[in-house]
Amino acid sequence: MQVVRKLDQEHFAPVGFGVRVMLVSQGAAEQRLRHSLAGLGGKVEDQQELFVGLEAVIDDPAGYGLCVIDCDAIGGLAMGRKAHALLADVALRVAVILISSECSVQEFPEQRGMPVVLRGTASAVSLRVGFEHALRERLAVRMI
Repeated sequence: MQVVRKLDQEHFAPVGFGVRVMLVSQGAAEQRLRHSLAGLGGKVEDQQELFVGLEAVIDDPAGYGLCVIDCDAIGGLAMGRKAHALLADVALRVAVILISSECSVQEFPEQRGMPVVLRGTASAVSLRVGFEHALRERLAVRMI
């Protein structure tokens, strides 16, 4: 039996199952990312200030399933990696996606607690792949 599914590059079936997402971004990118993450099934909360967003995730790590940081809005990929380091132990429970135009090679690490790094401006396809990879353990449990 073969199943063929057409992949529309702008709209995908939800895969997030209502996972809470903290989005740290600003400007036009914020609206586009918010729309894309919500389209994947995420319940998106956004913050324009990095440390306010990180504080919310640290104070409620069981409540958030994903933290998405637009590194271009906070000073670059190096700052995004520092922000991930600030999450420390929380990063083991909350998946992190960093999006940066400085990224030359996208990163999809196998180690738990390491951030997925996507090339900015993230397309709907790369955002979905990053979303699924970051939440792969959570999604696998939901499928069973």
